[in-house]
Amino acid sequence: MSTLSTHVLDAVHGLPAVDVAVTLYSGDALLGAGATGDDGRIDGLGAELVPGVYRIVFDTGTYFGHRRIDTFYPEVSISFVVAEERHYHVPLLLSPYAFSTYRGS
Repeated sequence: MSTLSTHVLDAVHGLPAVDVAVTLYSGDALLGAGATGDDGRIDGLGAELVPGVYRIVFDTGTYFGHRRIDTFYPEVSISFVVAEERHYHVPLLLSPYAFSTYRGS
């Protein structure tokens, strides 16, 4: 079985994005939820993953709203495929009007 972690960085401030709510889905089924810690990370999101398509959703609107920063993206939703047994890492580089992601290690 595979595991999942994430890391959110706030590109505006050059710091980890603390207390971003994150949810993990398989189809419409909620598999896990949490919030980023002081280092912007969630090390174990959801249970162990079997092969399939998953979606990780970041509540960016609330994160920026608490900081009184307008944002174009109220959430960031990233779909990804678990194809083999391994650890998957989905990082997010975030700003109010852009975001970037990649398959991490």
